[in-house]
Amino acid sequence: MTDQLRLMAVHAHPDDESSKGAATMAKYVSEGVDVLVATCTGGERGSVLNPKLQGDPYIEEHIHEVRAKEMDEARQILGVKQAWLGYVDSGLPEGDPLPPLPEGCFGLQDVDTAAGTLVRLIREFRPHVITTYDENGGYPHPDHIMTHKITMVAFEAAGDPERYPGTGEPWTPLKLYYNQGFNKTRTLALHEALLARGLESPYGDWIKRFEQSDRPERNLTTHVPCGDFFEVRDKALLAHATQIDPDGGWFRVPMDVQREVWPTEDYELARSRVDVSLPEDDLFAGVRGA
Repeated sequence: MTDQLRLMAVHAHPDDESSKGAATMAKYVSEGVDVLVATCTGGERGSVLNPKLQGDPYIEEHIHEVRAKEMDEARQILGVKQAWLGYVDSGLPEGDPLPPLPEGCFGLQDVDTAAGTLVRLIREFRPHVITTYDENGGYPHPDHIMTHKITMVAFEAAGDPERYPGTGEPWTPLKLYYNQGFNKTRTLALHEALLARGLESPYGDWIKRFEQSDRPERNLTTHVPCGDFFEVRDKALLAHATQIDPDGGWFRVPMDVQREVWPTEDYELARSRVDVSLPEDDLFAGVRGA
């Protein structure tokens, strides 16, 4: 392959790109890969999770604009391009029974229709590789699950000239991955490494949830070495100031421990149109030189 490699990361909200695969993207940008983040919603219904900013009336009234500015700062830190799909955040319904999703939100869109918006972007950007969430959304937020659904449809449809006419010249992406950075194996390894060093672990509750879950473990096929870019990842995450507490659990694991114990970001290969040999250490394995 003599063409410039291109990677598209499809995410539900601004900040998801910085918590899931950010170091991978920064690594590939440093190697000359063209990287585009497709953000499905504006995060309009997201809560202000940083306690230092909670109660700010300007932020609460202008959350859409604030999160857009945060996204732009994170984009610049990572060195990626970014496009909005233009859907409205569904929020995270809570209660028993769960309340209905708000009218017009992303989670209530017709899947095939919403996928057309992503097909148009795929045909414009022409990615060789796409990343997104698995069928559980990584966690069961309605926007994450819908992101998975439209990405699966768009991956299959973008190269078919009979589908979504009028959305650009067909383009066939070659590989599709699910982000699996928050996997049990990594979490346990970091947890045990911290305890062995006499340090406090932020993962105790995570491990309890893993133990109580009846979901099977995911098949981690691809481990991208990107420890040199963990600081870039954290800087991009901190740019989403409304969503991230700089004194919170995200940043309690010393960088040297992260690099020693788990210096990769991890993925599950979901679709491939090229020959692969698993496990991999490169999202473009089988694409380079094809």
